[in-house]
Amino acid sequence: MSQDIPVAPRLSASKPKPSPILRSLQVLPWWVYSLSLLAFLAPAGWWGWVLIRQSLAAPSSVVSPVPNKVSPVTSPTSVATDVAAAVGRPAIQIGNRVHYAYAEAPAHTLETIGRASDGYEFKLRRSAAVRYREMVAAAAQEGIFLVPLSAFRGVAEQKDLFFRISENRNQTKAERALTSAPAGYSEHHTGYAIDLGDGDNPSTHFSADFAKTAAFRWLERNAPRYSFELSFPPGNPQGVAYEPWHWRFTGDQESLETFFRVTRP
Repeated sequence: MSQDIPVAPRLSASKPKPSPILRSLQVLPWWVYSLSLLAFLAPAGWWGWVLIRQSLAAPSSVVSPVPNKVSPVTSPTSVATDVAAAVGRPAIQIGNRVHYAYAEAPAHTLETIGRASDGYEFKLRRSAAVRYREMVAAAAQEGIFLVPLSAFRGVAEQKDLFFRISENRNQTKAERALTSAPAGYSEHHTGYAIDLGDGDNPSTHFSADFAKTAAFRWLERNAPRYSFELSFPPGNPQGVAYEPWHWRFTGDQESLETFFRVTRP
């Protein structure tokens, strides 16, 4: 916003008197100026340091959660019309696990929040990205170093991961679906979901042991302040395996409707 600029006073032969503000500045000790400069630069410098720490701790590529031990699945159904009718949303059921359908976030709505060591970009919707940065900075001030492990994933990327990992781990597709959503049914498609890790405890990434870390305990206490919540707590109604690393943003109308809408027939 522009401000009115006063007309410059006419020059006179006499030496002008310094303003009261200038006089007060002249008598301030040198350390006051140093503290003022540090206060001005601190926020930007702090976030830059957090980003550097995140990039060093981030995985070299997108990894997928280590599956929990799964029980045999009997007669899985590819499309559960009964479940869809019950919840009023498109859904898929395999065994006793239910995954809801999610649309892929448009590319122009996404913003980079970090990069893996191999250059892979982690992205969230802008509204979620803003609050995520605030949350990470607040955690860092308390000595907690949150790192992104995975964020937005498109349908094509999810499809590749789903089939490739199931083959690498010698899993049937039904077994894989118990711990990972098939393409088209992942919260990561929305741009509001993120997998988080403890930068000081990389061995707990994508593990239930993440729940034992200081980072998770901090998230339990503080994530709601930034509109993030745990997607799959123990005993969740979808029957999805407990994932302490998987969080979602619900801080605006669109994200709320994405995760909680019920379409009436």
